[in-house]
This record gives sequence, C-alpha cells and structure tokens, in this order.
Amino acid sequence: MRDAIGSGILNGNALRREDCLAVLDAPDEELDKLLEAAFVLRKKHKGLTVGIQILSNAKSGNCTEDCAYCAQSRSADSGIETYSLISYKKLSATGKLVKERGLSRHCIGLSGIRFSDKAIDDFSEYVRNLKAETHTSICCSIGFLTEVQARKLKAAGLDRINHNLNTSRSFYPNICTTHTFEERVANIKMLQAVGFEICSGGIIGLGESKSDVVDMLLELQSIHPESVPINFLLPLKGTRLANADTAHLTTAYCLKVLCLARFMLASASIRCAAGREVYFKGNERNLFKVADSIFASGYLTADGQTIDDTIRLVKECGFEYCIE
Repeated sequence: MRDAIGSGILNGNALRREDCLAVLDAPDEELDKLLEAAFVLRKKHKGLTVGIQILSNAKSGNCTEDCAYCAQSRSADSGIETYSLISYKKLSATGKLVKERGLSRHCIGLSGIRFSDKAIDDFSEYVRNLKAETHTSICCSIGFLTEVQARKLKAAGLDRINHNLNTSRSFYPNICTTHTFEERVANIKMLQAVGFEICSGGIIGLGESKSDVVDMLLELQSIHPESVPINFLLPLKGTRLANADTAHLTTAYCLKVLCLARFMLASASIRCAAGREVYFKGNERNLFKVADSIFASGYLTADGQTIDDTIRLVKECGFEYCIE
C-alpha cells in the first residue's frame, strides 16, 4: 500500500477506484500496514467492542429464487430441513437468549423473496411481542417488501432490515437470474425512506473479480448502510457453487477485503459473517482490528462457533463483546 493511500484514508479522503484495487492487490508483506490503518478507523468509529449477534432461521427452504450460493434456493438439492414460519415460542426462546447473554442483536432470516400481506401481518405480531418481551434490537432478512408491508413491520418495532447486494451490478446475473440487482437497490431505498436502518453487504468467492469487489463496495458507499456484512463463500452441498474453487480466499486476501470495506465505509459496522471460522481461524486478533461485528451459533444452513466460545475468543483477543 502506497503511503499516500494510507495517509489519505486516515485523513478521511475518499479512495479513487484505482486506489481501492491497489488495496486488494497489495503484497501480503504490506498487510500489517493495511491492518494498522484500518484499526485506527475502527477505533475511531467503533472503539474496541465486538458486536455478537445470533441469527434465527425462522422460515427455511422452498425459496423461489435461483441464487447460486444458497442452500435454500429452488435450484439447490441440499437436503436441508424445510419449514414454514416457526412458532413464536421457538423464536422467543432465541430472543430471550440474546437478552440474557447480553448480545447485541437478534437477526431473523425468512427464506423467500415475496410475502403475502397475511404473512407479514402474522410476522409483525411476532416482532411486536418479541420487542415487548426482550427489548433487544431486531434485524430481519425478508426479501422484497411492499411499502405497506414495510410500514407494518416498522410500526411493530422492527429496527433494521438486511438486504445484501451480494456482488457487483455487472456480475450479478452470474449468480441469480430470477430477480435483478436493480430490484435489490430499489428495495433498499424504499426501506430507508420508511425509516429502517439498513444492513447490506456481499459474498466474496462467488467467482467475481477484484474489480467486482470494488464495484460492490462503491455501490454500498452510495447506499450508506448502518451495517455491512461481508460473507466469505462456504460452498454448500447441492448448490451451484458446491464445487467452487476457494483457494484464492487466503486469510491475507480476506483481510484485505475487510480492510477495504473499512476504508470505504469507515463509520459503518463491518461484520465478518459466514466463513469466519474457516478463513480466519487463528487470526482473529487481526480480524477484530478491522471488523467490529460477528455472528455466533451459525449461519442459517451452516454451523458456526458457539456463543460461549465466541465470547471467550473476543476476550482473549483483547476486545470486549458489545451489549446494546
């Protein structure tokens, strides 16, 4: 990394596109410089806390979309458990665990891209009761909503909605053909107008180029999400990317991606999501220099580190886990 890039980042200057590519192309020997620059921004905007979040899979499988990476997709033959909306009792149990353990947020995923008004009414009641019981922040991944549906969920107390861009605009047709990148962006803008906080990020390792990574982050810059989850591909059985070559996802490269995300979206919460336990094992201290948010207990259809082990890891790395 050229010194001029580093000083520009720390002075709050926006990186040029060629500078962004230079971060991803930086020799591994310069990784420490990138990490230290990212750490300065991380401490400025997020201190030394790591937000730990739990993700509930409230509706699994039978999705109409053909996303290449997803075990819940209609194009996948993954053998995962499929079910409609879980009981409120089950969802409430996880919500109470989030509160009891002092974790930062309860994230809820529902497979599917569009929902009936009746389904949204029923789920809104879940959200309303969950907020009354736990008083914790709730984020939901729930596909494309109408404005009326979005306002119902907002009135029920939903704080944040996750809707990832996943990759660049130009590469998107390679991973999904049943909806467009433009539809995702339009949905996010509508949700922001309604008043939701936005969680939006992407997946690294789909077959995209470094230019695609930069373009995705530039799109996210224009959206200004409060939270940016960066997933690193876990090739899942039965998906179109089950045999994807992930050899290039070295720890060093993955850290460079996270550093670039921090440089480009300095004040956002940068979450290292899926793949943390695979690509960063033994390097968590460096990871936490950049990322201020992680998941515990799994990723919808993939297992993850337990809550106790995650909390212990954060403390051992010299950070504190976040209570909101």
